[in-house]
This record gives sequence, C-alpha cells and structure tokens, in this order.
Amino acid sequence: MTALHELTAAEQLRALRARELSSAELTDHYLDRIERHDTALGAFVTVIADDARASAADADRRRARGDDLPLLGLPLGIKDLQATAGIRTTFGCAAFEGFVPPEDSWTVGQVRRAGAVVVGKTNTPEFGATCYTENCVTEHPAVTPYDTARYASGSSGGSAAAVAAGLVPLAHASDGAGSIRTPAATCALVGVKPSRGLVSAAPASGFLATTTEGPLARTVADAALLLDVMAAPAPGDLYAAPAHGSFADAVQRGLDRPLRIALWTDAGLDAEPHPDAVSAAEHTADALRALGHEIVEREIPARVDAATRRAFEVWFASTVGAATATLVPPDRHDALTPFTRHLVALTAVLSATDVLLAHAALARYASAFLAAFADVDAALTPVTATPPLPLGHFLDAGVEHVMDRMLAWSGHTPWANLTGQPAIAVPSMLTADGLPMGAQLVGQRGRDDVLLALAAGLEEAGGWHAAHPPCWND
Repeated sequence: MTALHELTAAEQLRALRARELSSAELTDHYLDRIERHDTALGAFVTVIADDARASAADADRRRARGDDLPLLGLPLGIKDLQATAGIRTTFGCAAFEGFVPPEDSWTVGQVRRAGAVVVGKTNTPEFGATCYTENCVTEHPAVTPYDTARYASGSSGGSAAAVAAGLVPLAHASDGAGSIRTPAATCALVGVKPSRGLVSAAPASGFLATTTEGPLARTVADAALLLDVMAAPAPGDLYAAPAHGSFADAVQRGLDRPLRIALWTDAGLDAEPHPDAVSAAEHTADALRALGHEIVEREIPARVDAATRRAFEVWFASTVGAATATLVPPDRHDALTPFTRHLVALTAVLSATDVLLAHAALARYASAFLAAFADVDAALTPVTATPPLPLGHFLDAGVEHVMDRMLAWSGHTPWANLTGQPAIAVPSMLTADGLPMGAQLVGQRGRDDVLLALAAGLEEAGGWHAAHPPCWND
C-alpha cells in the first residue's frame, strides 16, 4: 500500500477533494512522522499538534459543506522568519524564544486563507543570516536527510529537511541570497525564488529588496500550487509584479517553443569549480538538449573581484547587523549567536558612504548579469560549489571567516536576488557518496511561468534523480 507521504501534494489535494482522504488522517500521518524523525533532522522549531488537528477537523467540515479552497486540508510548515498569529515565532533567535505574534505576515495570511493546515514552524538560522541552519533556539541544526552529519543549508534548511524527509508535503521558505535554492539542492528538492515583487514582502520593504518568499516542494507542479497562493501583491508594495496567470496552468501547458539557455559552471570566485558542481550542471544541460533546447556555453558575466567581495560583506553586515541592533535590545545581545554579534560589531564601524558605495558596486555587478540575458531566455548553473557540507564547516575557522566560506559555497545564487530574476533549483544527480547536487535555472524577470514550464518539462522527461533519503520508508 502507498504511504500517504509518498503522494505528491497535488495528489493529496485531489484525494481530499474526492473525499477519498480526510485532512485529519493526513495531518495525523505527518505529525506521527515529525514525532519519529525530527529529533535527528532539526527540521522544526515549533510543532503545534493540537492546533493542527483542530485545523484539519475544521477543513474536513468545510469540505463537507462544499468549500474548495486551493490548499484546503493540506498540511505544511511555515519558516520561522515569518510572523504567525498565535504561533511562537523566534526568527531563529533566543531573544525571541517566547514571542507569539498577534497577526500573520501577509504571505502567511494568504496560505492560511487558502485552507492550509499549519503543523508548525520550520528551523532557520538567526534572522535568516546564514546558508547553514544552526541557532541557539533548537538543540539540533537542520540536516539533510541524505546524510544527517551534513547541513541542509539555510536559511530555509528546516523547510527543506521537512519536505525531503516526508514530514510535510510542502513548505514555505524565503530567499535573500540563495536561501531557498541551496537547501533545495542539498535535499534533492524543487525550490523556487520568484521574481522580485511577485510575492509580497509585506509588512517589510526596502529599496534594495533581495529577499522574497517561495515554495519548497518535491515536484514542480507542487511548487506551482503553493506559488499560486503566495503570489498576491499587498497594498503599497514597492515592487508589485502581477503573475502571468496561474503557475499550475503554466506547468500543465508547458512551453510553446524551445528555449536558448546560457550555461556557465564558474561562480566567478578564485577557486576552480568542483567536479560534482560541474557534473550537476552538465547533466541538466544534456537533459535540456535532449528536449530540443539550445545550450550556449559562456563565461560568467561578472566575477567577484576584491571590490565586489567587499561590497557583499558591507551589504550583508549592514542589512543583518542593523536589523539585529534595531530588534534586539543591547541587554539581550548575550542571547545572540557569536556570528550575529560579529555582524553587529561590523555594522558599528560602517559609514553611510560605505553602504551606499557597496550598493552601487552590487548594482554594477547585477547589471552585467541582466545584460547577459539580452539574447537568451534562461541561464543554467550549479546551485552550490560542492555537495552538502559537514556540520561545523562554516564556523570551525572562527566567525571572521564565515562570510567568505558562505560566499565560496553559495556564490552561484546571490546575483539572481540582486537582479530580481526568477530562479529555480532542481535536483540533478546524486554523487558517488549518495549526496544530492542541484542545478539552477534563472529566467527573464517577470517570466516565472516560463521558468516553471521549463523545469516541469525537464522533470517529466526524467531529467533528474528521484531517489529518496534513508528515512523515507521508515
């Protein structure tokens, strides 16, 4: 008999609509798996079993009355960076360990109004600041179910671990420099970073808006279902970008022509690309060629020289450090992780000129990538520089080296945040050691529908490895 978590989210929703499956039954199945597996995975910060069961029972009653909301009765997890009314929200920070927001963030509200059953909050690093998920709130970092001695990346590591291990069918995530895509790559998932403005950042905002929310899923169709719900602009959005129709429909329709796709495997840093990263991109390129798409091999449009590296450091420190200094009173700074305290200290010595010059340097860097799309529909790159990394890797040389180590490992992803283009991480292969590697596809700004259709065609043609982690059948 097929276990419930083996069904895709789309299949579960069809079964719920046909009354072949109840939300109560489905929710109990996932809560049981969370109880049995999450101690080893570190996927959740907070699990709300009683509330989830009550929501599931309510969904079943609504279904019986004839309600048919897009996600009615489907369990999922919400990343612990977004406010959830009545549910503890820590932002990965021990200073907020007991904080319970009075209202939902905009996107969480969209998901709840669509009828989803929230089972809990997924693990994230402190204020989402790192590409590994480790904090002072949870006892265990988020790890990939394929090797629990290795990180599930970050900052959406908890969401990725939960979906890959079959603890939820779908999860909410967010991405400011790769935080959906690198966890997707370490967990053999589909992770979508939408175009800037497609998913509202409300109540937050900013002129250099690089962070957006998006889905983590096992299939492109599942990701499109959640993105359809999330893609709703809030009043006053600075970068509101309406969708080109339903993403679920775009995935079903597919593409109407072959695409021209640029390929590069270099991250623009000093090191040579790792063989597994090159293989992941080339494996996906071969699958795309077999589908009739044109692959054009190119040099990376812009390299990370000393000035750009410094700009990344200033941008990152000023964004995270300033937010932390604003949100956490000085008398609670002892509750912060050592790396966050390091960022706060860096911020204290930066001037407004430093920050403005960093933004200008990053704008020049981003412009080079946008110009490279003048004659192509998409770009293909690796997602991460290597397979998932062992626990402790980013911190074992001290906090002053964390940023360099993060950029060295995840340098393929931040440029798409700076340009505002849509990007999707898809599984590509397993290494000789059984570790997942992903490929990144980046599309034209505002054409998330085309990008999802491209990825769906790749998936349908068997363009990636679908092996589940060891805990899948337990």
